[in-house]
Amino acid sequence: MKVKFWGARGSITVCGKEYLKYGGDTTCIEIRSKKDNLIIVDAGTGIRNLGKQLIKEGKTSFDMLFTHSHWDHIMGFPFFAPIYRKKTKIVLRGCSFCEESVKEILAKTMRPPGFPVKFEEISASFKFKSVSAEKFEIGGIKIYPIEISHPNYGLGYRFKEDGKSFVFLTDNELGFSHQGARSFEDYVNFCKGADLLVHDAEYTEQEYPNKRTWGHSTINQALDLASKAKVKTLGLFHHNQDRTDSQVDKMLAFCNDEINAKSLAMKCFAVRAGQEISL
Repeated sequence: MKVKFWGARGSITVCGKEYLKYGGDTTCIEIRSKKDNLIIVDAGTGIRNLGKQLIKEGKTSFDMLFTHSHWDHIMGFPFFAPIYRKKTKIVLRGCSFCEESVKEILAKTMRPPGFPVKFEEISASFKFKSVSAEKFEIGGIKIYPIEISHPNYGLGYRFKEDGKSFVFLTDNELGFSHQGARSFEDYVNFCKGADLLVHDAEYTEQEYPNKRTWGHSTINQALDLASKAKVKTLGLFHHNQDRTDSQVDKMLAFCNDEINAKSLAMKCFAVRAGQEISL
């Protein structure tokens, strides 16, 4: 299983020389099975560059999942070039975590006067499927969903293939229980022994009191979850829109100092756009 990150920024895209290392695009992840089946998670602005890559490859068939329907996770969809090609076939997994269907959510990003092309006018063909509450499978990858702690609901996922596991829990506030959230112990069990956990780590402990209930975790909370779940590697995700590269570096250094001080058998990195990991 290969995991590539096309966007790791939270809330809104950013640009400038101080954001070059980790990138300015919002959430989009590409997952490839050993058989080269493609799963796309979220359609933040990072999906634009992914779309260009898929056209170069001639890739025309894939599945799309969503963590939730906030703008930064869907705003790139109208700029995803493959949807304007007749050969493209996409399976969209329904948003079981909200009242609206995934089609309605994506159609909003293409509704006049905000965008000139309507969802119904694009060339790609779509199939709509639901997300099983227990587990489901795409191209040999088993996928387990879990409710996250975030305003307006959402889902995290555990992807498993050939004994390797990747857990993706962005926009998951461990310091506050939103409606529909699971307990901290549930998240520990869900992440248990994962080869790679990528978790929301938007805030420092000093910043968090003024941001509590906004739907995001601190680096300390993410570290605590990762250590209790005994994951092998933790990726810090959903970088704040005002967080410069040097500031992300400092957050990462803090995490690694904590890991060393506690002698934890775990690696930690800050996710950057364009980064690829093989499990």
